[in-house]
Amino acid sequence: MTEGIHVDVLPQLAHIEIAQDRPLIITDADEVLFNFMQGLELFLAENELFFDWQSFALHGNIKRKSDQTAVEAETIPILLDQFFNEYAHRLPAVEGAADTLARLSEHAQVVVLSNVPPKYAHKRLAGLKKANMNYPLIANVGSKGRVVRHLTQNLEKPSFFIDDIPTNHGSVLKHAAHVHRLHYIADERLAKLLGPAEHSSARLDSWPALYTHILTIIDEG
Repeated sequence: MTEGIHVDVLPQLAHIEIAQDRPLIITDADEVLFNFMQGLELFLAENELFFDWQSFALHGNIKRKSDQTAVEAETIPILLDQFFNEYAHRLPAVEGAADTLARLSEHAQVVVLSNVPPKYAHKRLAGLKKANMNYPLIANVGSKGRVVRHLTQNLEKPSFFIDDIPTNHGSVLKHAAHVHRLHYIADERLAKLLGPAEHSSARLDSWPALYTHILTIIDEG
């Protein structure tokens, strides 16, 4: 079922092979596998900007060093495009992510579902390989629920979705409610600004905690 999935995502799904008799872990990349905010702060500093940490949102928090004013909303997509172009392949990996995913991959399939712009998917793949997380990548556009539904629709075993953004958990609940939705934010500063996602199944604050939670469900299943 591919209805509602962005046209740029559909060709990628054709190359993803899912074994129906194995559990599946679908994980976000930014603030789950990679330290997005650490990289973003470096990028902003290079461009005479900074992040103000008043909320979880980018809009209103990206400000000019010169006069402390917030960057206009229409400028943020342009900045993010430049950021992914320059940093998608060299963001630092979240501590424990690679080792834990390697251990989990002994029990489950792993797919990375990231909203990196598709034109920079090759750079995200390079970053994943460099960080020893060479798993299949889907460079998604928009909400993630329909893609998660497509990946898990015929699965006979438990499936898991790991993401930092609450709206993505809501989307997965709407379109693939059978999936275990795990809310995780790697950056502690960002995590303090946002409580557990309303539509997540659980909020977990480390990769060891994710490992234990996922393995417990797999063993029970």
